[in-house]
Amino acid sequence: MNAKELLLRVKEDDVKFISFQFTDVNGYVKSLDAPIDQLQGALDNGIWFDGSSVEGFARIQESDMHLIIDPDTYAILPWTTPELRRARVFCDIYQPDGEPYARDPRGVLKRTLKKIEEKGWVFNIGPEPEFFLFKRNGSDNIHPVPHDVGGYFDFSPNDEAVTVRTELMSALNMMGLEVEVGHHEVALGQHEIDFRFADALKTADNVLTLKYTVKAIAAQHGLVASFMPKPIFGINGSGMHCHQSLFDKGGNNLFFDAKDEFNLSEMAYSFIAGQLKHARALTAIVAPTVNSYKRLVPGYEAPVYVGWAQRNRSALIRIPRYTPGQDKAVRMELRFPDPSSNPYLAFSAMLASGLEGIMNKMTPPEGLNNINVYELTAEERKERNIAELPGSLMAALEELDKDELLKETLGESIYESFVRAKKAEWEDYRIKVMDWEIERYLETT
Repeated sequence: MNAKELLLRVKEDDVKFISFQFTDVNGYVKSLDAPIDQLQGALDNGIWFDGSSVEGFARIQESDMHLIIDPDTYAILPWTTPELRRARVFCDIYQPDGEPYARDPRGVLKRTLKKIEEKGWVFNIGPEPEFFLFKRNGSDNIHPVPHDVGGYFDFSPNDEAVTVRTELMSALNMMGLEVEVGHHEVALGQHEIDFRFADALKTADNVLTLKYTVKAIAAQHGLVASFMPKPIFGINGSGMHCHQSLFDKGGNNLFFDAKDEFNLSEMAYSFIAGQLKHARALTAIVAPTVNSYKRLVPGYEAPVYVGWAQRNRSALIRIPRYTPGQDKAVRMELRFPDPSSNPYLAFSAMLASGLEGIMNKMTPPEGLNNINVYELTAEERKERNIAELPGSLMAALEELDKDELLKETLGESIYESFVRAKKAEWEDYRIKVMDWEIERYLETT
């Protein structure tokens, strides 16, 4: 869609307001809203804003930022009323001199994708973001939705959450996400909505769209939607497994080889090897909160150990079983990202890791197909060279600091901003006194 087509669309859709959206380094959506009669000027001249107060953006003395609209990202926000109908467009961020802004997360992904666009390749991702629906109990407390009686894939005709999920899928389809399936996840109150895979940039936009759409529509039902990785102790957390593949411009799946045992090409194996090599550092980007590491523990279907397999869901990378005739569906599932991540940074780091494996023709270690890694002792894992993911956000940041490829992929400025924000989060967490500490130590010490 070009600027002229966008202006025609908003007129046909009777849009009253337009939201110009972008993200900060943490992946939080920021928005500048304007009456629709300002859209023409914004398309012609961009939108100037002060970036000095945005997390990870400019210092006060270099605060002028310039938003340039991406017309292809236009979508109506379906929860807004007709008389105040609002639409959104995502924007790229530029400096006053016209250069792309180095701290723009969307720009980081576009820059990384250029490396494969030059080769005629397309990086496709199909994410599976999970979330919880909670109901408030008073003004401050929240608890799981009381009528959500479903378990994994359960059909519950009287389940309040099913009604909400159905409305969510309808809204997301209206916004262009091509929803494929929605279902209960394992835990009570936990849900998953899967949408069709697309190129990495569109998919990252779609992840953000899904998150704020889910939150907005849940709020209309008096519910709280949370993409927090581990909101409740003792049950499964919420991940965002990412199905990945590389295609050429002709639509051929470069990861497919009919002659291989797992139907994987040499390129696919090298991609796996690259991601496994950088997995410990990659954790800081794909699982970027203190809470993320409450999910990445044994016993709750989340990966903990670095390895790959076809059938073994304890592995970090899983190869879904091949169905004859579905060559385009051959892919690899990366299982440790969670929905708290900034999808632009996460997808950039994932691609860079795999691409290094391809460029260096790396070979992955032996697969873990017949091994339950959780049942191995530490000595047995060491004998098999099975590494473990970092156990905390700070440990993951220390791994990231040693990984020159991922630091280069993010760029010096956004890497520094990201680490500064994450270390501040860790320090705030470190000095807080938790309820667990009160219960354990108050009367016993």
